[in-house]
Amino acid sequence: MFRTAGAEPAPTSSSTLVSAVVQAGARLFDTPEVRRLAGVTRELGVHAVVGAVERAGATLYCVALYFGPQGYLGKHRKLMPTAAERTIWGSGDGSTMPVLHTGRAAFTAAICWENYMPLFRTALYGKGVDVWCAPTVDDRESWQATMRHIALEGRCFVLSANQYLLRSALPADVHPAQGDDPDTVLIGGGSTVVSPLGEVLAGPLRDAEGILTVELDLGDLARSRFDFDPVGHYARPDVFTLGVDETARGTHP
Repeated sequence: MFRTAGAEPAPTSSSTLVSAVVQAGARLFDTPEVRRLAGVTRELGVHAVVGAVERAGATLYCVALYFGPQGYLGKHRKLMPTAAERTIWGSGDGSTMPVLHTGRAAFTAAICWENYMPLFRTALYGKGVDVWCAPTVDDRESWQATMRHIALEGRCFVLSANQYLLRSALPADVHPAQGDDPDTVLIGGGSTVVSPLGEVLAGPLRDAEGILTVELDLGDLARSRFDFDPVGHYARPDVFTLGVDETARGTHP
């Protein structure tokens, strides 16, 4: 069970935009929603990755929250806000890059264009990721190629959840560049599931809301790593080294 959710939309003027998004982040992260989600995953005995906006002081972070049968397990703050996101969101640090081990497989998340950061990918491969979750709003065909590449490069399953968004889902005072027709598609979806050998197992799901359900054969992990392991037998630590600073740099936990 891997799902994403975003914060509520905000008004359009610059001053009220920042204020409303900050308030939305506080309402989403500091209220019973997290405890409610933790209760659901405890009750169902499942793991979930849920997107959210976190507020720490006066700074917002795009985050992935991790849940499991034990409840809330932790979070990942997006390392680098993309383009105009930097006017609102802060940058995460190396202290929230966990790979969580379930007993059967290990999972993590890379948020949207973090997936294009090769050193970040290598750091997560080095922690033994088996199931790579990639929430995004990138509905282009090139994103599908990226997901297949990461699956093949990391020899891991990739689960990418992409939004499907219509103009009708936004407030009346928001005017998208694509137009104000209620049926205008703003984000076209594209959720997909890819095997460790780059085979598309489900999706891409486009042009509608929906849920992809796939039974993963975890034996594919060992089979795929027989001839390639990017941080193991196919690595060259005598030639290449990677330093990762996992120190908490912020002033808030």
